[in-house]
Amino acid sequence: MTEARDMSESLLDRLGSFLARRLHSTNAGYEPYTPSDPETLSRTLQPGDILLVEGNQKVSAAIKYLTQSTWSHAALYVGSALKPDDDSSDEYPQLVEVNLGEGCVAVPLSKYTRFNTRICRPVGLTPEDRAAVVSYMVDRLGVRYDMKNIFDMLRYFFPTPPVPVRWRRRMIAFGSGDPTRAICSSMIAQAFQSVHYPILPEVTLAPGRQRADSDYSRREILHIRHYSLFAPRDFDLSPYFKVVKPTLEYGFDYKRIEWGHKQVPEPGENPEIASPGE
Repeated sequence: MTEARDMSESLLDRLGSFLARRLHSTNAGYEPYTPSDPETLSRTLQPGDILLVEGNQKVSAAIKYLTQSTWSHAALYVGSALKPDDDSSDEYPQLVEVNLGEGCVAVPLSKYTRFNTRICRPVGLTPEDRAAVVSYMVDRLGVRYDMKNIFDMLRYFFPTPPVPVRWRRRMIAFGSGDPTRAICSSMIAQAFQSVHYPILPEVTLAPGRQRADSDYSRREILHIRHYSLFAPRDFDLSPYFKVVKPTLEYGFDYKRIEWGHKQVPEPGENPEIASPGE
């Protein structure tokens, strides 16, 4: 009986590994609008920042559809927390992320050199809580994805399922019952919830005790959503995370831009006619 169960689990593991490889295969023709520069990102990012990634894998297309967003992946920047003491190079793991079929891993910034990215920074996060968020993710490095949870992966083979918009987010959490194995943003959401930092809380008004316009009735109560329902775009939409653009952080002067000499044609002009002097 034990031998049969072990054989069954082995078959499920192999099937899970096969599905994970298929989902991680890339879509041809992807070209980023503004490729990320690892050096600029490293200079701009702060520990606790979230790096959103557009992604070009087959699973990325499904996540972007289900969440109605450009962003399909999220990783937490941990700074030099994982830098070896004897390593003087800049090529060391600075991001902690959760990958479908792989688990919680650390990767260098150069992994996303050829992708559109966005930096989301938690505003007002104390140094102590920032360190706690980083430690939360670092402590979970090596948590593996259980390949037997193949239902977590099967739904991503249908990038555009005929599901009403209001139910699509629920499909992200559907599966094994362990949402951190399903999508990258779940574990990051848990990290911020561990220090009670809001992402996209549901806001309701507490009923007034005497009068409808009393201070008590206007008090907002923040309900923290279950971490399994968070998607990468939630950090972009959150009113508590600031979008940071590296090109603007260290001074930007549009007067210093060197434009091409070719003039943009006016409406109705032939675009093939070169400008004078060419």
